[in-house]
Amino acid sequence: MPGTGAITLRTERLILRKPEIDDFEAYAGLMASPRSAGMGGPFDLRAAWGMFCHDVALWQLFGHGALMIELAENGECVGQVGINHGPLFPEKELGWFVYDGHEGRGYATEAALALRDWAFSALKLSSLVSYIAPGNAASVAVAERLGARFDPTAPRTDPADLVYRHSAS
Repeated sequence: MPGTGAITLRTERLILRKPEIDDFEAYAGLMASPRSAGMGGPFDLRAAWGMFCHDVALWQLFGHGALMIELAENGECVGQVGINHGPLFPEKELGWFVYDGHEGRGYATEAALALRDWAFSALKLSSLVSYIAPGNAASVAVAERLGARFDPTAPRTDPADLVYRHSAS
């Protein structure tokens, strides 16, 4: 499915849409903050730009990638969900983040569930993993709400990462 371009998914409260250049400022802000430590940050502007472009390019290269999480009621972008792959990821990874002030409202779970289900259906994947930094209890809770199970034997780039496996049923 490479080269198909980004999709749009809708849930009850959210629109998951392709990243746009206007999304970069908030994205770069998160990546420059201490909140990005679990992803290897904080990152400078150059690194954040490279990561943002990676998220967009995945759609052309693999037929999946990042989608911005937008509130259906007002169009506010509150974070990102994505399926990562490439040489830095031993397996296809389902990842998510929400911006400051939007935590605890279920947006990450709702968005990740929609993208995960799309990946299992459209891409015919049998599993995805989520790489989670130790101590990131909020992301562990999202993974567990999605039905993922801790997989201590899964390959990982960072040996400290916790790996949660999402299996297609």
